[in-house]
Formats: sequence, C-alpha cells, structure tokens
Amino acid sequence: MELSRKNRSLLSVVLNLLALSFSVAAFFTSYWCEGTHKVVKPPCLSAVKSKNCQVLSLNSTATNSDDQNLVHYNWETGDEKYSFKYFHTGFWFSCEKHQGVSEEACRSFIELSPDSEKGVLWLSVISEFLYIILLSLGFLLMCLELFTSSNFIDGLKINAFAAIITVLSGLLGMVAHMMYMTVFQVTVNLGPKDWRPQTWYYGWSFG
Repeated sequence: MELSRKNRSLLSVVLNLLALSFSVAAFFTSYWCEGTHKVVKPPCLSAVKSKNCQVLSLNSTATNSDDQNLVHYNWETGDEKYSFKYFHTGFWFSCEKHQGVSEEACRSFIELSPDSEKGVLWLSVISEFLYIILLSLGFLLMCLELFTSSNFIDGLKINAFAAIITVLSGLLGMVAHMMYMTVFQVTVNLGPKDWRPQTWYYGWSFG
C-alpha cells in the first residue's frame, strides 16, 4: 500500500522525533559502556565477617576482638579474594555499584580520562552536541514541510534539505561515537587502577 505525500512526511517527522529523543537521552545518561570492576574484598573486620577469615592474636592473653594487636588472616586465594562490582559510564559520569549497597557511587569520567585524551573527549562531546543540533534542525524542517508547504516543488526542496542535514548529523554522530570509544579504551588501559574494568560491553546509550 503506497503512502500519500502527507503520510510519508508525517512518518518522517515521527521517526526523526524518536531519533532526536533517544539521542538527547543518551547524551546525558551514563550507559554508553557497562561492565564490572575487579576489586579486592575487604579484610575481616568486625563489620564485615567472612567464614573464610580467621582471627589470631599476637598476645595469647588478649580476648577482645577489637584489640589492635589482632592479626586478621584471609585464606582466600586467586579470584576468591576479589569481588566484582557493576559499573556504567558515559560522557559525564562513571557510576559503580558496590555489593550490599543500594546507592551508586559516581565519579566524573572527564577526570578519570588521561590528560592526553581530554582534548579528544571534549571534541567528542562537541561533536555529539552538534549532532543533536543538526538532528533538531532536520526535525524542524520536516515539520515545516508537513504543516506549512502547500506547493509540491517547495515541499520537495525543503524535504531534500532536511534529508541532507539529517544525513550529516548521522555522520557527525558516528564520529562522536568513535572518538568517545577511543578515549574510553585508552582510559581502560591508562586510567586509575581502582577504576579499570575487568570486563565491559556497549550499553544502550551507545546504540
């Protein structure tokens, strides 16, 4: 079934609005990459007890478990001595969820990235922002063609211009994605040791 010109224009406006909404949401969220951090489990303190921990005293007469002379032994080895915490990161923040804690701890991804990559990161932020601006301009032109243009030729001209701007915005968005992923992968290798992911994969914001 062939769509009329007005229905085609309406479909283009709806699809462009969806793309614009997802792009704005993704830009401000922190789900571009997700994964896990590998961290050493806490020692056998009174607040965090483990069945694999044993407390021995340097002084055989000491019976108080809070004595400063107590030595804490953890018999876990290999991966057993580590825990894995979930994290997700984006342009602005990298958030981590610790075991037993409902709230997430977030850090600035800009501060986590190496100094040598901060310029590329800001270029990717600017490119992503321009991508959203161009996508918005394409959306406005499609609305103009849908609601105000009664002349067929003028409508085609506006539609063609909107299509060119939309394609350019998509190319700019791809460049922004590639630059961000370059910065992220460098940060994985050269970033703070307490942040470097054990495993990671693309999140919904990247898509």
